[in-house]
Amino acid sequence: MSDDATGSATAERGLAAGHHGVASFEDEAPSPLRRIQHFFHQNPTAIPAIILIVAVAVFAVVTGGRFFGALNLSLILAQVTLIALLGTAQTLVIITAGIDLSVGAIMVLSSIIMGKLAVDYQVPVTVAFPVGLLTGLLCGLANGLLVTALKLPPFIVTLGTWSIYGALITLVSNAATIRSQALDQFAPFLKSMGARIPLGGGAFLMYGSILMILVAVVIWYILSRTAFGRHVYAIGDDPHAARLSGIQVNKTLVGVYTLAGLLCGIAGWVLIGRVGAVSPLGNQTANLDAITAVVIGGTSLFGGRGSIVGTLFGALIVGVFDSGLSLTGVDPLWRQLTVGALIIVAVAIDQWIRRISA
Repeated sequence: MSDDATGSATAERGLAAGHHGVASFEDEAPSPLRRIQHFFHQNPTAIPAIILIVAVAVFAVVTGGRFFGALNLSLILAQVTLIALLGTAQTLVIITAGIDLSVGAIMVLSSIIMGKLAVDYQVPVTVAFPVGLLTGLLCGLANGLLVTALKLPPFIVTLGTWSIYGALITLVSNAATIRSQALDQFAPFLKSMGARIPLGGGAFLMYGSILMILVAVVIWYILSRTAFGRHVYAIGDDPHAARLSGIQVNKTLVGVYTLAGLLCGIAGWVLIGRVGAVSPLGNQTANLDAITAVVIGGTSLFGGRGSIVGTLFGALIVGVFDSGLSLTGVDPLWRQLTVGALIIVAVAIDQWIRRISA
């Protein structure tokens, strides 16, 4: 018998004596911690919802029921209206893995333009109001063009435009406030978002809050039901893969920043009604509060994950902590400490959840 024949016979005997069972590649059952991780990965709004429920329950007990007073709940909703509007704009940008540090400045600049045109130059409000919104839109457009054309990090670009828009606020306003009486005389429409609908028992609903909810619904629809929204998430997840799949990344980014700027212009209108005047100081903490609401609301700072519903929860969490700590007589510094701790915890949880998709 030749060597080849001997080798073949040996191989056949070896195969006959081998194990004929089917290989199994079943995964081990996931641990409870892993299941929780998967749940939060699939439901990013669950964490802010849980935090909100726990916070409401704790403050309700600590304040002896005063937290659920009709007036207090109405004040919380009115307080978070601006935060939620700017947070909605910020959510769009952060989902693309960017950030816009200028949203607060755009809001104030838009309100200044509306007020100056309508009161100081007595331009019809039918012109002054759209020009104010256009101001926000153009500021957002400038941000988007700079980010895409210069290929610079959004943080650097919007840090620069925040300073530029801040200088324009002082330049255009001459550091002067347009008082409520002047608005009542020349442009009462600009204060309309601050009007309240009485609901009885001291409760009320501000028109600006209704507008905020409508805006949130529209942006939610855009993000979850349109091709543009899918492109926004795809860019935040992986811009290179998005480009290879045929998405016009730069065009989409410019659209995101432009839409965010328009939302800031709308927030400027609500700001006038909320404050009852046109002030160059505006809301000094609006930008930080908006970012806080977005991060606590489950939107990932690394892009690709997030929702408008989560941002609304995040804004409510900020309002609930403000109101609850105020009712308990706690020093306002504790509010800053608590919110800062929540931001760190939220980002840490986001990192933990992201390991699922790594």
